[in-house]
Amino acid sequence: MKTHGDSWLLLITSLPGQGVTPRMRLWRALKSLGAAVVRDGVYLLPARAPLRALLEEQAQEVLQLGGTAYVLDVNARSNEEEQAFRILFNRSDDYKELTEAIARFRTGLPAWTEPQARRALKSLRRDFDNVGAIDYFPGSIREQLGQALRESERMVLRRFSPNEPSSVQREIQPVDKAEYQGRVWATRRRLWVDRVASAWLIRSFIDPDAKFVWLATPSDCPSDALGFDFDGGAFTHVDDRVTFEVLIASFELEADPALLRVAELVHFLDVGGHPVPEAAGFEAILTGARERYTDDDRLLAKITPVLGCLYTAFAPVPA
Repeated sequence: MKTHGDSWLLLITSLPGQGVTPRMRLWRALKSLGAAVVRDGVYLLPARAPLRALLEEQAQEVLQLGGTAYVLDVNARSNEEEQAFRILFNRSDDYKELTEAIARFRTGLPAWTEPQARRALKSLRRDFDNVGAIDYFPGSIREQLGQALRESERMVLRRFSPNEPSSVQREIQPVDKAEYQGRVWATRRRLWVDRVASAWLIRSFIDPDAKFVWLATPSDCPSDALGFDFDGGAFTHVDDRVTFEVLIASFELEADPALLRVAELVHFLDVGGHPVPEAAGFEAILTGARERYTDDDRLLAKITPVLGCLYTAFAPVPA
């Protein structure tokens, strides 16, 4: 028989005589997968290996409870049936809610504190990722919302971290660490991820006796100071690398796998990219610390052991 389009998975279950809790647990698990409800006890998903494994797990749980469960492969018999299956996975309503939530976020941003804004932004990002995870047939709206969310993130940066550096295109040249000892280093005050991590890196791995100056504006940088993480600074964003990564490359610290893991976290929180599981926790700690400590010397002192612990946790396990 001729088939059309994608292959599909059908889960058929029955839990006779069971209470509400097992049914609710099954429903929640299938809802989290984005399964379409064809009728009571019948669920549809695209035939993809990870989804098959997860459906098999749910089927086994039903069987262990004394019910019946079947995971079947099915194919659409016509283009019309294929389209009918796909419509069951339309996420337009979810994306509409997200669009409205992003609009409310932008309207409310001028009146919010930084912790409020970052919590709201994190919630938006989580909701976007959750919908994206079950959007099996994405269209242009997902990319449009992704762009809107990235612009919202930039709005937060402009409001709470002004004078963010723009990236320059050049080759990163290695430097002699011996020439960077006992120096004065300067960056913008009200430290955020890239700056506080770079200050930790400088004092922990480059210049143990470093002194820091926190600038109201980059133009206040003393002539004898090494500026970092602002336009015109000695060390700042290069190509797709944030300042922390540029410092690692400049001082040839790239052989340290734990530092590279910290760099992934810093990169993700500063400019986005590949998610890092520990990033959310570090961001929450730093956000709270910025509220508690308006003095950047104290802020750096409080965040230094946090970064040190992350560095230790990221170190490879000895063979």
